[in-house]
Amino acid sequence: MSAPDLRRLWVRLAQATGLLVFGLLALFDLTATMSDAFGAAALLVMLVPTGLAVATVPLWLPVHRLGSRRLPLAALAVAAASLAVTAGGVVLTGGGVLFPRTWGLAESAGLIGVVFVVSRWGAPRFAVWAAVAAGLAVAAMPLRAGTDNLLVIFGLLQALAAVGAAGVGLYLRVIAAGRARAIALVRAEQRAEFARDLHDFIAHHVTGIVVQAQGARFIAEQDPRRVIVALEQIEQAGAETMASMRRMVGILRNPDAPPDAPLAPLAGVTDLAPLLSGFNGTASAPARLHVDGDLEGLPVEVSTSAYRVVMEGLTNTRQHAPDARSVDVSVRRTPDWLLVRVADDGATPRTAPARGHGFGLLGLTERVRALGGTITAGPGVAGGWVLDAAFPLRPEVTR
Repeated sequence: MSAPDLRRLWVRLAQATGLLVFGLLALFDLTATMSDAFGAAALLVMLVPTGLAVATVPLWLPVHRLGSRRLPLAALAVAAASLAVTAGGVVLTGGGVLFPRTWGLAESAGLIGVVFVVSRWGAPRFAVWAAVAAGLAVAAMPLRAGTDNLLVIFGLLQALAAVGAAGVGLYLRVIAAGRARAIALVRAEQRAEFARDLHDFIAHHVTGIVVQAQGARFIAEQDPRRVIVALEQIEQAGAETMASMRRMVGILRNPDAPPDAPLAPLAGVTDLAPLLSGFNGTASAPARLHVDGDLEGLPVEVSTSAYRVVMEGLTNTRQHAPDARSVDVSVRRTPDWLLVRVADDGATPRTAPARGHGFGLLGLTERVRALGGTITAGPGVAGGWVLDAAFPLRPEVTR
């Protein structure tokens, strides 16, 4: 089961558990209310807290998007209604008893859930007021059953529960915000790598074009045929440069990308042998390279990204599979695709990257997908860990 599927399963289990607990509390409220009074007044007393409790379900049960404005506004409305019922009951009974046995445990639990959800997902401008209002409503609810010291204590306990729910929601919100910032930084760094690769590639080819054009000018009168060959080479280099620019320049349009990123030397699939030699010199598991097809003439962004896939796979093996005995690196070129695989036979359990804390594979995924490719990582069928990547070699090819 993939990491996203596992997360969805946990969400479904949490929702089912919340509904079960909420249903049991609502059943207790109804039973306790019906056992003390009958008639129209009893029916009203029974339905009001039940209706308010049910009104909280659409707020705490679904998964909301971050920064939702509707969520805190709806929470404010429900909290205001709950406070109005509590205040109205105290006024009507002159500080007496409106709910003899229970003040509405299901409603209390629902409002505490609302405090958590609003703190976690609500728009900051309204979330604070909504959480405070819901917390006050929860703290005041025991006054519906009287003003005894025990009921005041219950009110304080419910207020503490609301504060705890708000604290947990804020903590999860801060953690998620920190991870989002880290992901944005990784993506910006990946765009900077694209910028460096594009700069070096264009500089290399444009320099060659200039040199060939200068040479063609001097030999034009002596050997016209060599001029034709030089022009063909210039045309090929220019076409390759323009094709790479079209594929990569869209990634660099983000204004947050550093405009003056430092230059770095290019490394492509033709440099994999030295990479594996360096790995074998420091790792206990020997890495073997398998090449199928001609790796010359690949688009520079595909070649450099494939190199980084292999580098990430070897790094993952070194860090997380100390018991691995071998690593197989396979690179296969077809007319439409460049396929890269890094597989080890380590038996050490590893967490799926989407649930981990590292961002190496995340940045690599951003890079591969920007080129129209796909990348997956997970346990192999026969054990170990497998990192697969596929790069399209023609713009019209999709997977």
